[in-house]
Amino acid sequence: MSDQKEKNPFEELQKQMREAFQHGNPAQFFNQAGFAAPADGGSGDGEEPVEDDEKAEILKRIHGFNLKPREVRDYLDRFVIRQQEAKKVLSVAICDHFNHVRQCLETPDLREKDYAKQNIILLGPTGVGKTYLMRCISKLIGVPFVKADATKFSETGYVGHDVEDLVRDLVKAANGDVDLAQYGIIYIDEIDKIASSAGQSGGGGRDVSGRGVQINLLKLMEETDVNLFSQTDLLGQMQAMFEMQRGGKKGGKRAINTRHILFIVSGAFDRLSDQIKKRVESGSIGFGNSADSRDEEKDYLNHVTTTDFISYGFEPEFIGRLPVRVHCEHLSREDLEKILLQSEGSILSQYKTDFKGYGIGLDVTPDAIRAIAQSAASEKTGARALMTVLERTLRGFKFELPSTSIQKLSIDGKAVENPANALRALLKDNASRQREVLAAEVKKFTGRFEEEHGIRLTFEEDAIEALVDLSLAEEKTIRSLCETRLHDLHHGLQLIGRNTGQKEFTLTAAMVKNPDKELSRLIVESFAAAKENG
Repeated sequence: MSDQKEKNPFEELQKQMREAFQHGNPAQFFNQAGFAAPADGGSGDGEEPVEDDEKAEILKRIHGFNLKPREVRDYLDRFVIRQQEAKKVLSVAICDHFNHVRQCLETPDLREKDYAKQNIILLGPTGVGKTYLMRCISKLIGVPFVKADATKFSETGYVGHDVEDLVRDLVKAANGDVDLAQYGIIYIDEIDKIASSAGQSGGGGRDVSGRGVQINLLKLMEETDVNLFSQTDLLGQMQAMFEMQRGGKKGGKRAINTRHILFIVSGAFDRLSDQIKKRVESGSIGFGNSADSRDEEKDYLNHVTTTDFISYGFEPEFIGRLPVRVHCEHLSREDLEKILLQSEGSILSQYKTDFKGYGIGLDVTPDAIRAIAQSAASEKTGARALMTVLERTLRGFKFELPSTSIQKLSIDGKAVENPANALRALLKDNASRQREVLAAEVKKFTGRFEEEHGIRLTFEEDAIEALVDLSLAEEKTIRSLCETRLHDLHHGLQLIGRNTGQKEFTLTAAMVKNPDKELSRLIVESFAAAKENG
């Protein structure tokens, strides 16, 4: 038998793979290693199988999707206020995409025909509903869907993430089924953040890396094959593939084609409005105050052209792959009121649910709704500002009221204007009832004390009053007050019990006001009694 150490074939494959990546040709490595997909493109034994019932459920949703664009728009109306043009564009795109997916699944030959995708770019200021629209759509659709922020991507993938990870995530969303994932939808937010800084007069954008990310995304939006294993996880897949090959099994699909994946991107494009404003106004000199020259930001973004995008810092080829462009409008105070009152996803409903969890009913009067919407409009962050204003208004109430007997809270315009005064007045009106609530908390403490230490406590009425007074004065709960002031009580009472056999104790106001002194006195007396009794 030879003493020479047997060469590890797995280590040899790792070495070959590293060399392939250093020379920029990982595909050649896989072909040479025998890991390429079978000629028929079908799924081999080495691929993790998708559960039949999971795939059947997805196919059922796709084949069963029979909504018309108006019906999709009506669904979005339940959640998103305004943005009618954006809803119209997205509704048509989604229905068209489903029809295309269904046709390709029913007639596989259609997959190879040219297909002009209606890739979409949504423009508009923050908080107007761009992301929320897509979130609602993702709940409605049956094809695989993934969302990401453009800011997390880098050109190489070594810093941040590789854009191809989007496609891999789409495969995961399809439970590993490549055939379904190739008809999915990818949504990328904050796309304006990858504009080249060289094209932005305001600076602050990304230059080389931003351009590189655009080029990589362009490949995805056109058509390319994406390896299902990224460079970072290839080492983790190596041994499994080697074992598969050694067992004589064929490899499954290792790539997905992006020809039929629909791309939807969005961004605030903060500086683009000023750029368009200059162009529009320079072209309207001498024509008076035309509708095109009104000094409203929402009008300017609505006039965006391909040239504007290129000047902003986008590659012509990249923006050319986003042929459908739609602008989301600013939200007025009236719009914000409607969001609070009419949207099924209203943040106000969330706050009502939060208070309900404490047994408190929340009512917001019409003048409070107007005040909240007006304050939110002044923040200029769209619907996101509603949470800012509501949190600022209700913060103190949510902190204080769960520890009181108050079961109903009514917020009016004055409470929105000065929530601290409103809270003080409410607590003052509830002061007498609050003493009863705090007294009841004392009894709860005695129950916990007996359960934990086996000692029964009874507080005299003046002791309860003393605890309530301390709780109100120090703004602490009865539980916290008892646990801090009486933290050594069980040790002392256990010692007394050993001396006297006593298991029930009555606590006086003196114990509450000076527990260390009073407990020491009782311990000394118990030792004296024990000594006297022999």
